[in-house]
Amino acid sequence: MNKPKPNHSRNTRGNGRMLPMLLAVIAVLLIAIFVFILTNGKSSGTAGLDSLPNYTDVKGKIVVDGLKYEKQPHLGKEDARVKVIEFADFKCPACKNWTASYLDTFIKDYVDTGKVQFYFMNFAFIDRDSYLAASAGEAIHRQSNEKFWEYLHKLYANQGDESEIWATQKFILGFVKDNIEGIDYGQFEQDLKNHTYMYDVKEDFKIAGAYGVNGTPKFMVNGVLLPDSSYEGLSAAIEAALNK
Repeated sequence: MNKPKPNHSRNTRGNGRMLPMLLAVIAVLLIAIFVFILTNGKSSGTAGLDSLPNYTDVKGKIVVDGLKYEKQPHLGKEDARVKVIEFADFKCPACKNWTASYLDTFIKDYVDTGKVQFYFMNFAFIDRDSYLAASAGEAIHRQSNEKFWEYLHKLYANQGDESEIWATQKFILGFVKDNIEGIDYGQFEQDLKNHTYMYDVKEDFKIAGAYGVNGTPKFMVNGVLLPDSSYEGLSAAIEAALNK
């Protein structure tokens, strides 16, 4: 008696149909995961970018008619013979390094001795979060000149990567709340969200550009822009101005 043979062809056809279906399911799952990651990352990034200012959004005519020392954060005596301006961007690594390496020495040698009155002026040019960090500094300065310098030191100490957007509204609000005491935080938050001082940031940028500033840090001594940013060059220019 002949035993019936197993139907291998039926099983083979079933397995053959299952493999493409399995591959299709895997492909759909991979696409879904990829789309989720892409859209989720995009929405998070967009949320951060939406609150960033843009110079083109700033209304009001800007007239370059002087350096406007009276509007800038400052250190030193009003009657100092030499006025020095630093043009800087809070996202600039070289500005951070100059502050960490030389500012204390500069203050000791020139500001505390009454020789120099030192000013900070925004040249926010690296990215849109440069403008926001600068407007935050302006908002703090309007409340307290002393607190501005605290903001400057601490923000540089927490500086992110120059090539990345890090000084977002969320970051700055949290940073100031955690690090800068003695200001009206509610007023600061309102000023930052409303971009209250973006006009002043853009005005600084336009003035600096009109005087030849094209990068940071740059220094000006009694209205003359220095060709380099070295401490030696700055010191020599100050000494020359004092000896006139």
